[in-house]
Amino acid sequence: MAANKFNIIARSFSSSTAALQLAKPPIQVFGIEGRYATALYSAATKQKSLDVVEKDLIKFQGLLKTDAKLIEFVKDPSIKRSIKAEAIKAISNKINFNAATSNLLSLLAENGRLQKLNQVINSFKIIMAAERGEVVCEVITSKPLDADTKGKLDQVLKQFLTKGQSIQLTTKVDPAIIGGMIVSIGDKYVDMSISSKIKKYSDIITSTV
Repeated sequence: MAANKFNIIARSFSSSTAALQLAKPPIQVFGIEGRYATALYSAATKQKSLDVVEKDLIKFQGLLKTDAKLIEFVKDPSIKRSIKAEAIKAISNKINFNAATSNLLSLLAENGRLQKLNQVINSFKIIMAAERGEVVCEVITSKPLDADTKGKLDQVLKQFLTKGQSIQLTTKVDPAIIGGMIVSIGDKYVDMSISSKIKKYSDIITSTV
């Protein structure tokens, strides 16, 4: 089933038979955004334009944070998909994006998936980080980490790396987790937050009542 969806996306990038043989990324990314990112990786690999495509996506992601009109256009559900696709294609051409980048953006618009664009770009970033031997790690805590704790955490996380890899650590604060932390490193995810433990115990109690 997943393979069929990959092929559908790949066909949208190119009609050639060779394009249907997807290049395998160095790390697996999941969800709808993962499928689009993987198909884009395959297309860009065949074109030998991975670095260019990554720069395109980072640039467009920046526009999505600063260009109010573009943000409104992308989010407006009343605009037809075909109109969005044409507009996105025109923007891509004006900015001189790579063909693979332009095709991805147009495809997302045609399929009504533009709301997933940030997630697709982030998934592609994870793939590209792995391509360079970088392991993307995100740590979420209820309060900001002090320098000492962050340094110790960095040392612990490095134990998960293999030779030639380096860690790319980002930290976020979310008071809703109450305490503890949520760690994602590469394709691994561990929820050690107090909120998840409370939910677990609550579910157990509820099921026994």
